Amino acid sequence: MGQIVGVKQRVLTKKRRKGVPVKKLLKTMIGIAVFGAAIGGIVMYFTAGMADTAEAFFQAVKRQDMSAARNYLSTEFKANTNEATLKAYLSNNSLLHFKKASWSNREISGGHGELSGEVTSDSGGVVPLKLSFLKENDAWRIYYIENTKPGLQTDSVQTQETRPVVPDTADQILLVKRSMHDFALSVNAKSMEHFYGTLSQVWQQQVTVTKLDEAFGQVYEAGMDLTNLDQMEPVIEPVSALGEHGELLLKGYFPTTPDPFHFEHQYVVDDKGWKLFGFNFRVGT
Repeated sequence: MGQIVGVKQRVLTKKRRKGVPVKKLLKTMIGIAVFGAAIGGIVMYFTAGMADTAEAFFQAVKRQDMSAARNYLSTEFKANTNEATLKAYLSNNSLLHFKKASWSNREISGGHGELSGEVTSDSGGVVPLKLSFLKENDAWRIYYIENTKPGLQTDSVQTQETRPVVPDTADQILLVKRSMHDFALSVNAKSMEHFYGTLSQVWQQQVTVTKLDEAFGQVYEAGMDLTNLDQMEPVIEPVSALGEHGELLLKGYFPTTPDPFHFEHQYVVDDKGWKLFGFNFRVGT
């Protein structure tokens, strides 16, 4: 028996010399675990703002306060979604009676981010959900909400859910002011590169930065500083319905003196938001 034990000990000793020392292996594993925890902590830190926005949004939804809930949406999201539309979507997707949210995946890249996970309702139902975020004025805002509904999906159902509606007056004003601001920045820079980046994909396929520079060259030469319009509220003609193809036409004027600044903007829904498809203006009566 003594010889057998001795042989086993020699074999084990020999194998141990070939392997990694146990203490060193444990230190390496602990180091990897600490590094992983540190990375996870960093991700949690930088995405905390998105999680806070999501929590505030769903708390407002739970109170049935759609006005407050819309404050956590991005400018484009709000422009394309009034309170009634938002409430209908949340109701159809079992998101009105919020209890808690759990985000299993978090991503962030510059001013864009994403939370993926699930929302649990008061009744115990679980809804898989993905929220995309956009940073506006140093605050995270929800850019779009996506979930997978159970059962069969049909084109007619999807079309009904995504059909655009006429934005309310406040959102129409936001659209006009944003478009004029983007245009004004490009005029001051004497380059339509920034303005071009804000256009709908359809319009971008039809024009180039060079063509826009040529079209608005006279505005450059006039030395107009249109950023002054940022301080004014536009007067917009009432819009009763969208066009035949879902386009939104906003016409009106800024009360500049001595002559009003007239505008005519056309928008289409592009990438889950209203984007410019036409842009005209004139100064005078």
